[in-house]
Amino acid sequence: QSFKLLGFLDVQNVPCAQDSVLYGSLGSLVMGLGHFLATSRVRRSCDVAVGGFICTMLGYWFYCRFNLVQQRIRQRMLKEAMKNRILFEGSYLDPEMKQTDSERSDS
Repeated sequence: QSFKLLGFLDVQNVPCAQDSVLYGSLGSLVMGLGHFLATSRVRRSCDVAVGGFICTMLGYWFYCRFNLVQQRIRQRMLKEAMKNRILFEGSYLDPEMKQTDSERSDS
């Protein structure tokens, strides 16, 4: 069963959504309770809790998605490098062959 937040965000299948909601709820609890303990104003503390949820959830969402994009870029670069390594291994285009040839000429 998938869980849809606000009817459109599929929390189970969208990357970073589940962690964002969990950290958002924790931020909401901490900020709302902290504001209530400091001021004893219930209505304002609930407003702070909702604001804390939104800010924490969006902040972690962008942080997680940014890291996910960076990881996918690194994976794509590594995949391309491995493909080129297999393709050029043993040929005159192999960078390691050039290094070993220059080392042989030095000695």
